[in-house]
Amino acid sequence: MVNGTCEEDWAAVAELAGRFPWVIPSFGVHPWKVAGLSAEWRARLLARVEECGGRCGIGEIGLDRWMKQPDAAQREVFLWQLRLAAERNLPVSIHCLKAWGALWEILREEPLPERGFLLHAYGGPVEMLEGFVKRGAYFSFSGYFLRPGKRARLEAFRRIPADRLLVETDAPSMPLPPERVRHPLPPGPDGMPVSHPADLAVAYEGLAETRGEKPERLAAKVAENFARLFGVL
Repeated sequence: MVNGTCEEDWAAVAELAGRFPWVIPSFGVHPWKVAGLSAEWRARLLARVEECGGRCGIGEIGLDRWMKQPDAAQREVFLWQLRLAAERNLPVSIHCLKAWGALWEILREEPLPERGFLLHAYGGPVEMLEGFVKRGAYFSFSGYFLRPGKRARLEAFRRIPADRLLVETDAPSMPLPPERVRHPLPPGPDGMPVSHPADLAVAYEGLAETRGEKPERLAAKVAENFARLFGVL
């Protein structure tokens, strides 16, 4: 699954999926990109979905109170996209940062895709897991959580039911701890380290270590979960 985050990168995501049949495209407006939307963004997003014949996801979308974007604008954009995903039963990838209460209020009240939804790189409270699971959530583990100071993230992933686990890289964001890097890349334009899509293997290993499971058994379970949420579109 490859996510778009703004109007400007949807064409690149579609082109990638066209070249590689195993890539599932996803189109959405990330909360960081709300301020730069065109007046036609809804029509453009609908056109992308139609072009794919429904073989796509909606995302990455969500709420973020770490960035200084207006809450009202974020909520409006997020709700429209979430409702589109629910209406067409498309998988949706949700970003949330420092807005877990607000997100829960929406997910508790709004229609959701029957197939479920993904809380990507889950960083919410352990106490909220049960409610999200009941609403149909899946939770993806990032190798970034193997960094020191992310103990709370690891505890959450020990408690998530096995049939709701997924694995991600969020490349080029959320890089691995330096000692785990196997595919080094040059720093990004801001001088910060970046992650590689092949970091997925390390993320699987890290999640297996966290849960005390054999990597092969975990990978088989995640494959089932992925197929359930994303694979039959």
